[in-house]
Amino acid sequence: MVKELNKENFENETKEGVCVIDFWASWCGPCRMMAPVIERLAEKRSELKFFKVNVDEQEELAMKFNVMSIPTFVALRDGKLTATTLGYMPEETLVSELGI
Repeated sequence: MVKELNKENFENETKEGVCVIDFWASWCGPCRMMAPVIERLAEKRSELKFFKVNVDEQEELAMKFNVMSIPTFVALRDGKLTATTLGYMPEETLVSELGI
């Protein structure tokens, strides 16, 4: 399952474990293409936490992670940034790029 993050729940949801965050927007074609990839990964990798951040609604979070292009994917381990990548890519590449 992929949960929505906002500035109110971000800290609590991401402080423990390995988290993958998808920074996206509804008008972004590559973001929509990556949505099923993220959903499949979330089903396969239940030991990880998967989240989405709508950059139009959560500008503060996007700025915190220096999101300049979308989709941007961020991996956190116990609240600490471990990897960032961006753009459309196959599932295997995303896994490799984020080290998950």
